[in-house]
Formats: sequence, C-alpha cells, structure tokens
Amino acid sequence: MNESLEEVKRKMEKSLKNFKEELSHIRTGRASVALLETIKVDCYGTKMPIPQIATVNVVEGKMLVIQPWDINLVKDIEKAIQKSDLGINPTSDGKTIKLVIPPLTEERRKELIKVASKLAEEARIAIRNIRRDVLEKFKTAKKKGEISEDDYLQLEKKVQKLTDEYIEKINIALKEKESEILAP
Repeated sequence: MNESLEEVKRKMEKSLKNFKEELSHIRTGRASVALLETIKVDCYGTKMPIPQIATVNVVEGKMLVIQPWDINLVKDIEKAIQKSDLGINPTSDGKTIKLVIPPLTEERRKELIKVASKLAEEARIAIRNIRRDVLEKFKTAKKKGEISEDDYLQLEKKVQKLTDEYIEKINIALKEKESEILAP
C-alpha cells in the first residue's frame, strides 16, 4: 500500500504543477517570458511557441523584446501575438518585436483574480478526486481482507494529510498570484 501512497503523492504533485503552470500564463502588470509560451507561430511546417524560435528578453519589467533567430519569422510572430488573447499590440523594426506590457486596470485585475480563483478551485477538486479514488481502492482492499481496519484507518489519515498539504500549497500559490496581480 506504500506504493499507492507514493502514487497519490505523485498525482497530487502533478495536479499542483499543472495549476502553477496555468497560473504562470495569467498576465500580471509585469513582463514575463511565460506570457509567450502558449502563443504558437506557424513556421517550418509546424506550430512552435515563441521562446523556441526567438530570444526573449524582459526589459525593466514592463517590456518584452523578441529577437527571432530567423528574421523571416518577424511577421509571423507579430501575427500570432495579435491573434492571441494577450491584448497587446506588438511593434517591430523588421528585426525585433517589442511588446510593452500596459498596467492593468482595476477591473481587469478583478477579472484575473476570478480566473486564478477558478483555476485554484479546479486544482482543489482534482486533489480531492485523487483522494476519493485511492480511498475507494483501500476500501475495496479492506473488504477483500487484503488490509486490516487499522491499516485502512492509518492509510486514510495519511491520504487526508497529503490532501490537506496539497490544498494548502494550492492556496499559497493562489495568494502569491493574487499579490502579483494586485501589485502596482
């Protein structure tokens, strides 16, 4: 049953990692390379994320400078950014693309916090579902006589402890993101 606990921890860790990954794509008032990771550009017969086809630099926390390795991709990168939901218009000199990250309005900050909260709730639900599934396995094992009542209760406590731990990690990540969004 210890491998089941390791499996539970691995699944919960994966859910937490996915949640943090999704949070990183929520735009704050600060420039970040993560903003461009989900924007795919048609090039070389495939779709590739901007950081895989260009050097991206953050300038003074308010601007992203994109320097494609192949200058023929400048127009394609511009189009991909314009089509994205970033809401930022790129400017280009033919060799580099600049994205000035505008400060967030109060209304937009509230919307982003709602989005982050929704993602956090989905992550909490995923953690609880992992708990439910493993407890079902343990109940079945108990009914079949594979584990004793005491073992079941001990495993249940350990799973609940892991659940509480990962839900707390989600809450902490959410609070950090909210602070980032609200920061001037």
